Amino acid sequence: MKRALLSLTLAVFALTAIAGNDDGSKLAVDSKSSTMAWKGSKVTGSHVGTVAIQSGSVETDGKTISAATVNIDMKTIACTDADMNDKYKGKLVGHLNSPDFFNVAEHGTATFDLSKFEAKKGENGANYLVTGKLTIKGITQVISFPATVTMKDGEVIVEAKVVIDRTKWDIKYGSGSFFDSLGDNMIYDDMEIDFRLVAKA
Repeated sequence: MKRALLSLTLAVFALTAIAGNDDGSKLAVDSKSSTMAWKGSKVTGSHVGTVAIQSGSVETDGKTISAATVNIDMKTIACTDADMNDKYKGKLVGHLNSPDFFNVAEHGTATFDLSKFEAKKGENGANYLVTGKLTIKGITQVISFPATVTMKDGEVIVEAKVVIDRTKWDIKYGSGSFFDSLGDNMIYDDMEIDFRLVAKA
């Protein structure tokens, strides 16, 4: 009986030790260190700005990323055009917040959920191919993009430039793919996103 209890105790201890050696960890997205910039172009020029990365988490074992969720605060959309005064910046941001574009009143948060994380070299020093589900205005689409990822000392940094077709998220205002005779008022479908995501223990 004593031997059985001793064996059981040792087995439990061994299982506990194995579980305790799991190097996996869940890191929190550092919203203060993370940044996101956007660029939208039209026939006559382009506009640039920022939007805040609100929160999220990244799960990693120090060598690879197994899961990640990122929340973007669409209510923070800002225009940073150097040649535009505050009045017109406010007007542009108001239009971007409207149902013509992101309908922020009803969809204040956009999200990205990681589906696949693959080691793969790309241009500009990219070392991973990231695939996931991007939800904007309640519409979810799968996107893939090359990224430069650094994992060190309990911190993960992901940097990437992403190009998305805004019309896939029902943002069709001024799109030549859906409206004729727009002339100089046409806005290109592709939208550029440049971000740096930082997650820490």
